[in-house]
Amino acid sequence: MTETIYAIGDIHGQHEMLLDALTRIEADGGAEAPVVFLGDLVDRGPDSRAVIDTLISGIEQGRDWTVLLGNHDRMFLDFLDSGAMDNAMVSSGLGWLNERLGGAETLASYGLDPSLPAKSLLKAAARAVPREHRAFLADRPLYLERGPHLFVHAGIRPGLPLEAQSEDDLIWIREPFLSHSEPFDWLVIHGHTAQQLPRHYGNRINLDSGAGWGRPLTAAAIEATRAWVLGDDGRLPLLP
Repeated sequence: MTETIYAIGDIHGQHEMLLDALTRIEADGGAEAPVVFLGDLVDRGPDSRAVIDTLISGIEQGRDWTVLLGNHDRMFLDFLDSGAMDNAMVSSGLGWLNERLGGAETLASYGLDPSLPAKSLLKAAARAVPREHRAFLADRPLYLERGPHLFVHAGIRPGLPLEAQSEDDLIWIREPFLSHSEPFDWLVIHGHTAQQLPRHYGNRINLDSGAGWGRPLTAAAIEATRAWVLGDDGRLPLLP
């Protein structure tokens, strides 16, 4: 029998949307269903702290959940580690606290005032962000290879063995991944590049439907090369 595995796109601090997505998955596959979260847990949305709490709690309860690292999760970690506000991979040159990136909303979810001077903000974050949250983010894997599927936040560099892919490839890449039309060694399920709707491209599936910008959060059921978006009334085919 073909295994059904579920995936949730970029959450971006949308806790209520996350709870709704988990409800739809449980209705389709039960409480023991394997779920992969494609990273970008934080930023832009109103409650990144609650998102992380929910994921930690589910894993502690024994749920078959794999939570991947996204580039926004990396930026949050970099801030907590060193106070870094900038990342060379951000093509716009904007800092993490800019409203386009949404770090201010993440800090606010921990009760912090993002307008504090940088050194004061870092000290306040060290007190406000639970060590458990920091350790959880730091321990996130970059990908999950499971049967014919590769789950990853952003994508992979075509032609490069998986073990040779850098973290920057896996959590930041767009091109040449997005324009690659030939088959990969797996069906790649990813997020990172926000679209109006999830889409199946044949060799990859993009589940980032823009929850960070207020659009719906996508939960999908995947079986071999077939996929369905989970709606309130059940499965809707996601066709290449």
